[in-house]
Amino acid sequence: MRILLVEDDTEAAAYLVKGLTESGHSVEHAADGEEGLEMAIANAYDSMIIDRMLPKRDGLSVIEELRRMGNMAPVLILSALDDVDERVTGLKAGGDDYLTKPYQLSELTARLQALTRRAQSGVQGTVLHVGDLTLDLIKHKVTRSGRNINLQPREFRLLEYLMQHTGQVVTRSMLLENVWDYHFDPQTNVIDVQISRLRSKIDKDFDSPLLHTVRGAGYKLQEVSSPAETN
Repeated sequence: MRILLVEDDTEAAAYLVKGLTESGHSVEHAADGEEGLEMAIANAYDSMIIDRMLPKRDGLSVIEELRRMGNMAPVLILSALDDVDERVTGLKAGGDDYLTKPYQLSELTARLQALTRRAQSGVQGTVLHVGDLTLDLIKHKVTRSGRNINLQPREFRLLEYLMQHTGQVVTRSMLLENVWDYHFDPQTNVIDVQISRLRSKIDKDFDSPLLHTVRGAGYKLQEVSSPAETN
């Protein structure tokens, strides 16, 4: 798994990074809430571990902002607060699980794996939304502002993957592996062509673009994006 850890306690963070890395995971660390939010927006993670109380920006507000943006990556909240009301507050803010300190690394790892399995199994729902764009996985139907959008099978899969990673930068390698099932670079412009076709269908006749190119990084599906990052 690619994991984002947002933890201001340097010793605790080092312990988790070491333990999770030794278990075969890739871990990126942010030391405060603002940095954690920026990293979560800019990158795609399989799961996130976010401390409840952080400098600069509280952990719950980070989670709430990510959920508001449509980022549904599984989040495990860490906290020294073990009151039932605190747990309920954390889950209502958008957390998927709540683990109180002190904890065992084995339990934390098991919980992360369970959250990730649940997310990958599609428990998050069969209808995806980004702004006024809707994708129904069961009916295989896409609409924007109530208007039907006809997509080819590959375009549908591409849009589905982008919507599953709303607000996150999706790299070309990620698209090749998850949409085309390529585990190598075929050295073609297949992604550029499909992105162009998809953009013409979901953005061309609408006021605000949703599909953005992040120069030098990849693509991002997001309702509002910085003009400096997109074209």
